[in-house]
Amino acid sequence: MSRELKNLLNGTNHMEHKVCVVGLGYVGIPLAALLSKHFTVYGYDKDKSKIEELNRGFDRTHEVENIKNFNIEFSDDPAIIQKANFIIVAVPTPVDDRKRPNLSLMESAAEAVGKNLQPGSVVVFESTVYPGATEEVCVPVLEHHSKLKIGEGFKVGYSPERVNPGDKTHTIDKIVKIVSGNDDEALERVAEVYGAITTLHKAPSIKVAEAGKVIENIQRDLNIALMNELALIFDKMGIDTKDVVAAAGTKWNFHKYTPGLVGGHCIGVDPYYLAHKAKQVGYKPQVILVGRNVNEYMAKHVAGKLKDKKKVLILGITFKENVPDIRNSKAKEITAILQKNGSEIFYYDPVAEGQDGFGEQIKEWPPQEKFDAVIVFSPHEEFRSITLEELKSLTTDDAILFDIKGGLYSRVDSEAAGFRYLTL
Repeated sequence: MSRELKNLLNGTNHMEHKVCVVGLGYVGIPLAALLSKHFTVYGYDKDKSKIEELNRGFDRTHEVENIKNFNIEFSDDPAIIQKANFIIVAVPTPVDDRKRPNLSLMESAAEAVGKNLQPGSVVVFESTVYPGATEEVCVPVLEHHSKLKIGEGFKVGYSPERVNPGDKTHTIDKIVKIVSGNDDEALERVAEVYGAITTLHKAPSIKVAEAGKVIENIQRDLNIALMNELALIFDKMGIDTKDVVAAAGTKWNFHKYTPGLVGGHCIGVDPYYLAHKAKQVGYKPQVILVGRNVNEYMAKHVAGKLKDKKKVLILGITFKENVPDIRNSKAKEITAILQKNGSEIFYYDPVAEGQDGFGEQIKEWPPQEKFDAVIVFSPHEEFRSITLEELKSLTTDDAILFDIKGGLYSRVDSEAAGFRYLTL
């Protein structure tokens, strides 16, 4: 190894960081935008239509306003990676139909990076994985395709994403970012780049950083599972769960979690990653998977309350309010169950991107149908202009209004308008 390369790897020579973000979704786009204020930034995504949109100034995630105002060169050609010496991989890590980790997108990204990796570069992964995945799965792919060795030809880091889609308060520049590296020099180089945009926590190893990320969402999943189980119990007792939480919440150390349908690409997915690794090392997880089972059941619970309704309207199909993302939305599962029971499903969502599998779409409001039930699934801000009186005019007598999060309409007002009101 030459002295120049050795100095570059060890960070002893001043160098200009040229960053390439691989994967331009909910994580990659805001990250690239922030980094472009400090460094030369490139953006790579294999989705040609997405690159065309970004070059026109449109961000389909709506995470960054006026993306054209940021100096980023976008391309669907992986050769653009060759221009960078600091590569950040931010691609989805879903599970398959059997709830096993699916790292194919991460491996594919590592292959693209490896084929275009310049000696002396740092490769950082942001995707949520189980402890060990970066070094056990991604590094061998990088080495194979680059013909370089970790520590000799390139460095590796891990800095898990903490992007909450639609959240304009906890943006990347306002939260603490975990950083790690395969050695001390790698950690310092990773910290130098991310430290330019936010506050850091330096983890002692990549595995610790991976584990720290995955348990963030497991903790939330389990707390929601507890509230969901309580909601199931209180439903049978005829007690409003929100009233119970309000009463318990008067104690100083009570944590106010609420019941809900856990969808999206984080909370409902990440527990399976740690469970997978736990089984590999000889431990059968119990609490984690029990919590998952409770949360997975809640779509059936909601659908079961409406099994005799012939026409059902769903307001909002995205996994959470005010974002266009429909990945792992439990609205699709509710739709499938109700359709199997013979219900005709209609939905209205002016926010969602990609809308297959949710029933018949209502493109213009108000619809020309009469419904036996209305499910408020994702309470978008746009829905606040829809009054209870207007909804009542669209429904039959004794119709059910199932406001899942209980955030759009109150029980008192809904029942005064003539609805049978349900919530979790």
